[in-house]
Amino acid sequence: MRFAVVGHRGAIAEAPENTVSSFQRAEEIGVDEIETDVRISCDGQLFMLHDDDLNRVADTAADEAFPPAADLPWSTISSIDLGGGEHVPTLEQMYEATTVQIQLEIKALGAIGPILQFLAEHRDLADRTILSSFSIEAMVRVAAEAPDIRRGVIIPGWRHAADHPDSVAGLIRQTGSERIHCRWDGLTAAAVDQVHELGCEIHGWPGRTEEDYETATTVGVDGMCSDDPRGLTHWLEERKLRPVTRRLAT
Repeated sequence: MRFAVVGHRGAIAEAPENTVSSFQRAEEIGVDEIETDVRISCDGQLFMLHDDDLNRVADTAADEAFPPAADLPWSTISSIDLGGGEHVPTLEQMYEATTVQIQLEIKALGAIGPILQFLAEHRDLADRTILSSFSIEAMVRVAAEAPDIRRGVIIPGWRHAADHPDSVAGLIRQTGSERIHCRWDGLTAAAVDQVHELGCEIHGWPGRTEEDYETATTVGVDGMCSDDPRGLTHWLEERKLRPVTRRLAT
């Protein structure tokens, strides 16, 4: 199986996170998948933002802290410069800027209905989407309302799977997941084997350092979400773990 290089919020080592330029840079690098985060504005616009507010990503200092993005209209959110003239894109703009598989992380329960409606109206986009969330509630709801869309639960460490009432098998069954996205804490080769035996993939995160890369290949995960997909790709190529491909220079 090909080790999947997943661009975390695009290619944030080279462009402002969760922006069109970051998504396009990730595609130019040659990622297999892009991970990004979806929220909804107070007037119903789906948009791409990790944090619950704009304070960390805004390029210009505001007179006062931004309130939660969920309390802002889209006109305000879209006006904020994120650096280099980049702005928060809508869900539709993100899809227009990409061609690879999208790992769409649900950040707010209130966005689930509009997300599923959007994907129902854009079946071609749904077909290249895997919905993810830390929220078990979100994953259960998605499984019930859109069982045909792929799903992958996110956990902050292996014990969150091991401590589930029915262990990892119960977590997979409850959320209808075909993939687990697991932080490295407690993740072992035996745990990865257990997930594979249950017919699931498992991806590791974060992917920021060569130590992370070594962990990923040692425990045998199927892919990794990386802040620097170019660096990860080079590292894999040097070790003949991925075919060498042509890509744009930095």
